[in-house]
Amino acid sequence: MTMVHGGRLVAQALKRHGIDHVFTLCGGHIQAIYDGCLDEGIRVVDTRHEQTAGHCADGYARVTGKPGVCLVTAGPGITDVVTAVANAQRAGVPMLCIGGAGPKALADMGSLQDMDSVTLMRPVSKWSVQVPEIRRVKEYIDSAFRIAQSNLPGPVYLEMPLDLLMNWHEDEDPLTEPMPPARPSGDPASIERAATLLKQAERPSFVIGAQLRWSEDREIVRRFADKVRAPFFLNGMARGGLPFAHECSFTRSRRQALAESDVIFVFGTPFDFRMDYGRPGTWNPNAKVVQIDLDGAELGKNRAIDVGIHGDSGLVLKQLLDAVGQKDATTWLTALRAAEDKRRGKMKAEIESDADPPNPLRVCHEVGKRLGKNDVVIGDGGDFVATAAYVIPLEWPQLWMDPGPLGTLGIGPGYAMAAALARPEARTVIMYGDGSFGLNGMEFEAMARQKLPVVAVIGNDASWTQIRRGQVAMYGEDRAVATKLDYTRYDQVVEALGGKGFWVERTADLSPALDAAFAANVPACVNVKIASSDFRKDAISV
Repeated sequence: MTMVHGGRLVAQALKRHGIDHVFTLCGGHIQAIYDGCLDEGIRVVDTRHEQTAGHCADGYARVTGKPGVCLVTAGPGITDVVTAVANAQRAGVPMLCIGGAGPKALADMGSLQDMDSVTLMRPVSKWSVQVPEIRRVKEYIDSAFRIAQSNLPGPVYLEMPLDLLMNWHEDEDPLTEPMPPARPSGDPASIERAATLLKQAERPSFVIGAQLRWSEDREIVRRFADKVRAPFFLNGMARGGLPFAHECSFTRSRRQALAESDVIFVFGTPFDFRMDYGRPGTWNPNAKVVQIDLDGAELGKNRAIDVGIHGDSGLVLKQLLDAVGQKDATTWLTALRAAEDKRRGKMKAEIESDADPPNPLRVCHEVGKRLGKNDVVIGDGGDFVATAAYVIPLEWPQLWMDPGPLGTLGIGPGYAMAAALARPEARTVIMYGDGSFGLNGMEFEAMARQKLPVVAVIGNDASWTQIRRGQVAMYGEDRAVATKLDYTRYDQVVEALGGKGFWVERTADLSPALDAAFAANVPACVNVKIASSDFRKDAISV
């Protein structure tokens, strides 16, 4: 054993948990951790805003399956990262945020950037605490990883005062080795009741949510659907768990399925605004509902359920498949497929449109045609991103990432930087709203400088369309304020920051621009002036 400073102890603990990248914006309070990371072979990736550093940690977890780590300095460094931590909490993503602080000896005396960050972070994290002394650094980091990954994953915040990081201590390892996160399987009696409902069902449907990402066996969805022939609707990070062409994969008829199914299985998806809170009108009031969630407190929240199972989506699917064996709801599957095909058929004309400016569905379709088998697609925006989610077909190991239910805009650069580092052999694509670009667009400088060839495709309609559409309908065109933008040349912004930019106004120019962007070895932006579309005219924005 040797004596090392506190920053080195932090880096050693992170390395024990398999961390090879940390994300940060520099600050004097946390420099010792950088120094320790250099000694331990951990890459320090810097951003232009602490919010992005937090989004990087969130995105890194989504791509790799293990918690991402961000380091932020005291005071405004911590307040800047709150949004990213809150986003990870609402989306159920494990991450560790380490915040700097002034020396403990100067606490409450007015030292630079002195504030109570632990209290600030408590509402948006699973655990928020100050590490009390240097000898307990590794113990607290080990606890942070356990807590971040247990049950429903989420963010953890550790405050580390400057004097703790600058002091010296022996570098011994804790006695407990890092361990895989515990994942609960379903109660056998509840599994049996759920299996009985499935066996008896004539019109069963399955909704599979983002919690599937944290399951050890994510491929179970495809094996399950091969044996249980019923409609499956996959959302969030579960997208791609079934190939787009699989007979049980549906995207455009969920509302009809919820209204007509006699048994509905909901995996890892709360009854929130995305599910209309489970209310009659959207949901068949006579349907039996089986809810499976990593958070036991979510079971039965907002609506009555018939079976509640506190468990891991993958494990419960395996248990249910073992109990049922197989199920063939061909009549129901065929009827809903007809409705699905009809809705997809309505999209076809816009996907194939050669009109100018390019139709947003056509733009998304052209991006989808260029994706490789490991590529990552990030949705950062409103209307254009929601269109992309329906149009771009994905299949694992391809990955879709969006902010989740907090609806945080500006996540794109952070998620993209993390994905590009975690999957350097693949291409990372941001499907961008023109409004969203403005939040963290300066990060393209950080990408260019650190040689991360991310592709950004902007659907530029000079508007916050998801909000403006309803605003105009409710208040009228002359009272629609704060939702109009200009056709700004964001492509030129990216070029000025060290990347390549392409401006597209004609459909004939779209394919060449996308090809050049995908082939670039620097960050690239394809800024497309898109036509208006009624594809999402009835969508709500609250």
